[in-house]
Amino acid sequence: MYEDQPEQKNPLEGKTVVFIENTMEKENADGMRGHLDVTGVSEYSPSWYEKYAKRVIDILLSFGGLVILSPLMGLIALVIKAEDPGTVLFTQKRIGQNKQYFELHKFRSMKMDASHDIPTHMLNNPEQYLTKTGRFLRKYSLDELPQLWDIFIGNMSVVGPRPALWNQDVLISERDKYHANNVKPGLTGLAQINGRDKLEIPDKAKLDGIYCQNIGLIMDMKVFFGSFRMII
Repeated sequence: MYEDQPEQKNPLEGKTVVFIENTMEKENADGMRGHLDVTGVSEYSPSWYEKYAKRVIDILLSFGGLVILSPLMGLIALVIKAEDPGTVLFTQKRIGQNKQYFELHKFRSMKMDASHDIPTHMLNNPEQYLTKTGRFLRKYSLDELPQLWDIFIGNMSVVGPRPALWNQDVLISERDKYHANNVKPGLTGLAQINGRDKLEIPDKAKLDGIYCQNIGLIMDMKVFFGSFRMII
């Protein structure tokens, strides 16, 4: 959570924001020029389910996943290292609960010279950066497995809006309309089982908002089992 790096803290943590377009500014990770402007302070109050029951479920599922899948994760690490020398894990600054920055972990699916802070679909010819192993991992979402650790330590949840890049200003502001930045980001979410990256940002944010409005055991089970159906 960058506790020992105060310069990495998000100045917008706990604030509500709106995106202000400005063509004179640097292009962000959503392909827009502008910045986020503070409009107030978040007054979101998590439910009992979010604070306690959901956290217990997250701990049990993530710990079980880490133990059961450790042989597979070890094999993936060896294959990544054999194909393209470099780090096995890919770390990236993401937006967590209440816009708090945290370090997300993935299996590296791209070559070492690929950009860290640009979504893959926005790269020029992204296929040139993907490794052969990476294509397979992404196809079956196996590159996301290290996030079981992020869930176990409390930075993420099994189900929730996918964590935005720290510089995806448009997505962050759209999610604020539905209070979707106030809950923990998830390994999978309602937007992921309804189109994933094929969705436009407003549609993605709206689905995240629907999840947040209906957050509970039934909704989490619907998304969790829906994710397996999508992978299959």
